[in-house]
Amino acid sequence: MRLLVTGAAGFIGSNFARFWLDDHPGDHVVAYDLLTYAGNRATLADLDDRLVFVQGDIADGDLAERVVRDEEIDTIVNFAAESHNSLAVIDPARFFRTNVLGTQTLLDVARAVGVARFHHVSTCEVYGDLPLDSDDAFTEDHPYRPRTPYNASKAGADHAVRAYHETYGLPVTITNCSNNYGPFQFPEKVIPLFVTNALDDKPLPLYEATQNKREWLHVDDHCRAIELVLENGRIGETYNVGSGREASIEELADRILELTGKPSDLRTIVPDRPGHDRRYLLDSTRLRRELGWEPRWEFEEGLADTVRWYAAHREWWEPLKQRAPVEETAWR
Repeated sequence: MRLLVTGAAGFIGSNFARFWLDDHPGDHVVAYDLLTYAGNRATLADLDDRLVFVQGDIADGDLAERVVRDEEIDTIVNFAAESHNSLAVIDPARFFRTNVLGTQTLLDVARAVGVARFHHVSTCEVYGDLPLDSDDAFTEDHPYRPRTPYNASKAGADHAVRAYHETYGLPVTITNCSNNYGPFQFPEKVIPLFVTNALDDKPLPLYEATQNKREWLHVDDHCRAIELVLENGRIGETYNVGSGREASIEELADRILELTGKPSDLRTIVPDRPGHDRRYLLDSTRLRRELGWEPRWEFEEGLADTVRWYAAHREWWEPLKQRAPVEETAWR
């Protein structure tokens, strides 16, 4: 394949580029990223001799089309997105511009060039949330009920991808994933935030709703799922990617403090974010039955490995701590 990986200097995109080159060393990979505050060129430094890097905006159709044509791209994997819910509360316009209009622009490029596959990476959050006392899980047929500007912008992108398949016959697939964790995640997200704060003996900010739950998926398992969808997924289909392992924010904080050997009094309570979702859980039966996917990382093992990675890579995350564009509770 000849892949354009958008958002490739971000967390999941960089892990995917590294994963793909390791598993498919003969393939051609173009890493495309605007390098916003969360895009870190250093994350790809060890891959410089194995891929082509282009700094660019997915909303820049002229540049994106030129790159796709010049590099003879046949497959686009779209990770590019604004993704931080707290920032979306403060500045929703940037989320709709990148996540909806940027995706739509990239779809136009894919259609104009005639790529063999456009794969779009989405989130469980488009479905809304679930009650904490429920055993329910979101299937791919669950109605979209986004509750925050970020969720709504990702939902809009998903609808655009489906529309381009139905209207123009563009060969698309979509994956909706649960919360990812692992190496190279920008330290505004909860796991790297808690880990790096704990390592520096700083408070771990827990929202008041400390029992709210998330389903946790190791980024390597997510990358393998996308690989299977690209190779064997049905055109026009959506696949949920979830581990089935839930953990509350309180459980997460306690486990990270235990793994770092730090005291429990580092936990501090902060006001809830507006629209704070209670719980997400994905039913990934379709992906497991059709494509044979299973997660390889147990959460406890994966979290411990992630903590060790951040402890060993201060030179990567320390310069990023001051780049986060929003403080929690800034909406108050």
